[in-house]
Amino acid sequence: MITLAGHERVTDAAAVLRLTQPTLSRLLARVEHELGVRLFERDARGVRLNPNGELALAAATEIVDRYDRLRRDLGDLLDPESGTVRMAFLNSMATSLVPRLLRDFRQAAPNVRVTLRQAPSHELLGSLASGVAEMAVLWPRPTGPHGWIPLQRQRLVLAVPPGHRLAARKRVRVAELGEDDLVTVPTGFGFRTLIDELYAAEGLLPRVSFESEDLATVEGLVGAGLGVAILPDRQAGVSTVAVPLATRAAQRTVGLTWRTDRRPAPPAARFLEFVRTAGPFA
Repeated sequence: MITLAGHERVTDAAAVLRLTQPTLSRLLARVEHELGVRLFERDARGVRLNPNGELALAAATEIVDRYDRLRRDLGDLLDPESGTVRMAFLNSMATSLVPRLLRDFRQAAPNVRVTLRQAPSHELLGSLASGVAEMAVLWPRPTGPHGWIPLQRQRLVLAVPPGHRLAARKRVRVAELGEDDLVTVPTGFGFRTLIDELYAAEGLLPRVSFESEDLATVEGLVGAGLGVAILPDRQAGVSTVAVPLATRAAQRTVGLTWRTDRRPAPPAARFLEFVRTAGPFA
């Protein structure tokens, strides 16, 4: 329609569009039938837009412009040199692993943008499945169609307030914590499951006093004397004393995961290749 309006002759427009004149006439008739109005007036000199056609032309031009803009925007988004990576990560990674990972990637690809989504572990796989995120930093390693690159093995420690009876110990067993209130994350979080398993291995149920989704808040509550906590070693020791736990089970491996049942966009593929070659991130 736009081409025909510009040339006002079916023969000329058909030549530009590389169509036969009858084919273009049929296409025009189909559009007019679908809209329920005539768009062009025919005379011996060719065709010209009527008022209905002027309105339709404005709408068609806007649609084409928006489509062209969409293609440009998608091209920018998917450019491996300056596109966008959508990454989600565990709450507990906000102040440790993720900043180091992004700092190193920015040095390798300074023009690639990374949008971040912070969530607990049980929400991250949903973000990957829906496409909200292209990759996620999480624990434990997911099953199903997910790739996995180990990033960091984290040792878990007991965080206690200064002056606590265990603060001067070089090592402590989980069995010794039965009398202590526990500050931890809510049930349903992967990290909480790990803590419950450590207690269960000693025949204990944790005496939970406070729950928070944020490990920094957990550490702060412990520092205020409101209980003890089991934390990744990098989360403890700011306002608390970190004491190693005497069990091999007191560790977790955090990694990068993505869906393998779909092809990653070029910026995401570049990020994955960077992590493969640059990791692990101690």
